Amino acid sequence: MAKLIYVNNVSLDGYFEDEGGVYAWSPMDDELFVLYTDLLRSVGTFLYGRRLYEAMAVWETDAALAAQSDLMADFSNVWKAASKVVYSTSLDAVSTADTRIERQFDPAAIHELKAAATSDLTVGGANLAAQAFQAGLVDECHLFVWPVIVGGGKPGLPTGMRADLELVEERRFRNGVVHLHYRTPGR
Repeated sequence: MAKLIYVNNVSLDGYFEDEGGVYAWSPMDDELFVLYTDLLRSVGTFLYGRRLYEAMAVWETDAALAAQSDLMADFSNVWKAASKVVYSTSLDAVSTADTRIERQFDPAAIHELKAAATSDLTVGGANLAAQAFQAGLVDECHLFVWPVIVGGGKPGLPTGMRADLELVEERRFRNGVVHLHYRTPGR
């Protein structure tokens, strides 16, 4: 069975977005960008909320991004190679290939998708990930903790529930980011 992996950037105080809806923290460095790309290389399907999908779609729709460097071209290729499922009640059409829209998150359908998949899946977007956590579907969690305190906003992890996780690995980067890799015990 494929794993469902949650990958997210969070502030030191645990937010995915600040109170203004901004989730751009500090500039990305090459070392960190390579880890993101390598982490997503084994993913066959991205599960996205609408806002995150729209932010990520530029990796396919804006060729100038990939043309900026070999690292960005590699990430673009990795992103384009995966299927995408966008969960949205308001999105009418998608701008990328191999992408479909689902109107609601169905835990049973995700369980079936995991069982049938030959490669891992990621869930992105804090609200969508919270639903996956609450349904007990998340197998691994990769948090990139940025050295910034934003004081409020959208939490990067679900609230109102408990999930015990097991630390697998941690890594510090020169720019102050810490990568924490957790898995759900028994998975």
